[in-house]
Amino acid sequence: MALLLITHDLSVVRKMADKVCVMNQGEIVEAALVDRLFADPQHAYTRRLLAAEPKGKPAPRASDAPEVMRGDDVKVWFPIQRGLMRRTVDHVKAVDGIDVLVREGHTVGVVGESGSGKTTLGLALLRLIGSEGDIRFDGKPLQGLQFKELRPLRRQMQIVFQDPFGSLSPRMSVSEIIAEGLKVHGIGGTAAERERLIVESLEEVGLDPAARHRYPHEFSGGQRQRIAIARAMVLKPRFVVLDEPTSALDMSVQAQIVDLLRDLQGRHDLAYLFISHDLKVVRALSDYILVMKDGKVVEQGPADRIFDRPEDPYTQALFKAAFDLETAEAGVVAT
Repeated sequence: MALLLITHDLSVVRKMADKVCVMNQGEIVEAALVDRLFADPQHAYTRRLLAAEPKGKPAPRASDAPEVMRGDDVKVWFPIQRGLMRRTVDHVKAVDGIDVLVREGHTVGVVGESGSGKTTLGLALLRLIGSEGDIRFDGKPLQGLQFKELRPLRRQMQIVFQDPFGSLSPRMSVSEIIAEGLKVHGIGGTAAERERLIVESLEEVGLDPAARHRYPHEFSGGQRQRIAIARAMVLKPRFVVLDEPTSALDMSVQAQIVDLLRDLQGRHDLAYLFISHDLKVVRALSDYILVMKDGKVVEQGPADRIFDRPEDPYTQALFKAAFDLETAEAGVVAT
């Protein structure tokens, strides 16, 4: 079987392809056998693409920083119902008794294979889905709070979704998208004040405020993700769930978004829960790591310890699969 593999993941390209075509602005700027291209790229864009990956580690943070988000024994069980009476015969234990703590200015990375419960954990902490266990934001218990009681806290707890192409309404301009949260929470008493906040938010994420009246389809994937980040940051949150925010972006844009997230965190002492499959991005951002499998945490600890000395066999296998892709020689599938 012949395979045409379309991806922005260069590790997968190196593992799978015999020949590689590099595209930019609708044109193939370079085509070569995989070994030759990775060893000696000829085109300037190819060289930038291969060099552009998240680097470095987060700046050291105080270990006794204030607690922002805490979950103890968090459970999200979905019932399995069968029969005419739809009786519950079992449960899918998406999140099964997890403890998590995110401090001010810190990033907790959550890794694991698809279906391990990472996103469900993030949604449960934000009270976007029902759960059991003790969840506290800034020391205040969230479980049991009704909609009206939660609403004042919503502006301080935000989420950036995985897909920048699906998370922005195509019927709203960028200005309207960012203004929506301001209106909901009564921030900015006048239209002029809200406009000022929108402009400041776009400038903070590196976008030209003059483009704020355009629509999402007029922007690239990286620009759309910056818009999604601006939508969250305009509310001045304290806790942000980042749900695979770089997975739909190419390598060069991934590195830019990582730098942006670091910069915003440093400026505002944001607490991040960073959910990702990409271990290079996780290492670049995270102070602490949770490794999830089948709804449970199989290993956790400081990021350096987890990456340098993983102890659980599942963690070892996960890291081996990821980093073997980076160093593997060319694979067996023709492009």
